[in-house]
Amino acid sequence: MPVRLAPGGTGEDNTRAQNPTRPALERYSTVSERKRERPADYFRDWKEREALAEGMIPLVGKLSRERNVKCYVYGKSLVNRSVLEIMKDHRYVRQVEKNELSEFETFPVLEALSKLALGSAHIDIGRLAVNYYDRGHGAGKSVEEYVTEQVSDLIGCTEKPVSEPRDVVLYGFGRIGRLMARILIDKTDGGDSLRLRAVVVRKGKAPNDLVKRASLLRRDSVHGAFEGTIRVDEEHESFVANGNEVKVIYADSPSEIDYTQYGIKNAIVVDNTGVWRDEAGLSQHLQCPGVSKVILTAPGKGDMKNVVAGINNDIIEDSDTIISAASCTTNAIAPPLKAIDDEYGIITGHVETVHAYTNDQNLIDNYHKAERRGRSAPLNMVLTETGAAKAVAKVLPQLEGKLTGNAIRVPTPNVSMAILNLTLGRATDKESLNEFMRNAALHSPMRKQIDYSNSPEVVSSDFVGSRHACIYDAQATIVNGTQAVVYLWYDNEFGYSCQVYRILEQMAGIDYRVYPKEA
Repeated sequence: MPVRLAPGGTGEDNTRAQNPTRPALERYSTVSERKRERPADYFRDWKEREALAEGMIPLVGKLSRERNVKCYVYGKSLVNRSVLEIMKDHRYVRQVEKNELSEFETFPVLEALSKLALGSAHIDIGRLAVNYYDRGHGAGKSVEEYVTEQVSDLIGCTEKPVSEPRDVVLYGFGRIGRLMARILIDKTDGGDSLRLRAVVVRKGKAPNDLVKRASLLRRDSVHGAFEGTIRVDEEHESFVANGNEVKVIYADSPSEIDYTQYGIKNAIVVDNTGVWRDEAGLSQHLQCPGVSKVILTAPGKGDMKNVVAGINNDIIEDSDTIISAASCTTNAIAPPLKAIDDEYGIITGHVETVHAYTNDQNLIDNYHKAERRGRSAPLNMVLTETGAAKAVAKVLPQLEGKLTGNAIRVPTPNVSMAILNLTLGRATDKESLNEFMRNAALHSPMRKQIDYSNSPEVVSSDFVGSRHACIYDAQATIVNGTQAVVYLWYDNEFGYSCQVYRILEQMAGIDYRVYPKEA
């Protein structure tokens, strides 16, 4: 596809924009040695790369919409991204490979993919580009030949990630419920996988209850405006978000609902209320016609499986009908605890959670059944308990009895921090531990769960909207022999919701092919 050159480009620069492969080959050598040369004109260089990023948008959109092919740059989805966001995603790669990734390199990879008749897949064009230009995987081949070879088994493939679209119902439409709705709608694409069909709430006292529910989805004080359009259809008691019609079902208990009356079948119910946390209570959903499975967005009690995506999700079996996605804090601490325990061993440890206040607390001092939580959340740090340290044992049994925990609720509405004070099985130093965690975050199977920050300037609001379970703050790490203190940020709302979505995909049997294939 032709690439529009930014105004003012002439001569060699015009050739560069028309043939993106040429400058990439001229400018770079190997991934371990190459450094991007300082451009003679920063502004012109920016405009050329901006034009390439702009040219990526329709290619990414068409692949996603028509073929259910999701494109990424080192784990960052390019679907529905702006020009500047795509350019920032490329810039991010310097944290992974300690070097630059240019749009001049990724555009020809994406263009080659767009010309192939591909089946459903997740394709990381950033990693493909680095493998081709820097690691010699494409020696003697053109970009088109290399890309075709890498996805050869996907060409002409008609296999879908799931045999038919799977219905999803959100039981409860609070903080997690609305964020789950945003994620599900954002990932609908061609409609071949998960489809949000309904939300269940209690009838409010306002006559325009449906309008108010839709408005809370449309605008969020923490996470910003909904990306897309929402219209309310009061006649059918539904709202339509980006073409997805979502029924709003009013009920006081699961026993009142027959989902098949709404055309819903074989649905997975995501219970966001926390009212029932054991199998007996949650099994009420399974008695409803049209429901086959249930996911709880809170720690499960009794023998219920507590699952953290990317850590112990291998325990999920096809026969499981009720699963807990554990808590936001358990999801935040389990991945780094597993990584550190596998590498160094953990003898003992303490988890201190500095947690944003939640809707369970009071705006001003008032009665509350729990100790201290009755005091004003926006005005106080509130010392309270957390079960996350003990709950980790359900996810990582090898740590049972080794961890203690406590929590402090603080006057911020979102993004929390977990501080792990650990006694390790062998001595190390700050640099070694940080480099190990950098590799775990960027190259290990846990890279969707662990992010890595090495900035001395980041604060909690910088991590609003993070899709990771946690972000490891390398600047804050303290190590003294076998004693280590690590600091983990986490978006306790959106990051956790992303983890729930990953469990939801697995419960639905959705399995995407991933490229490049793991070695």
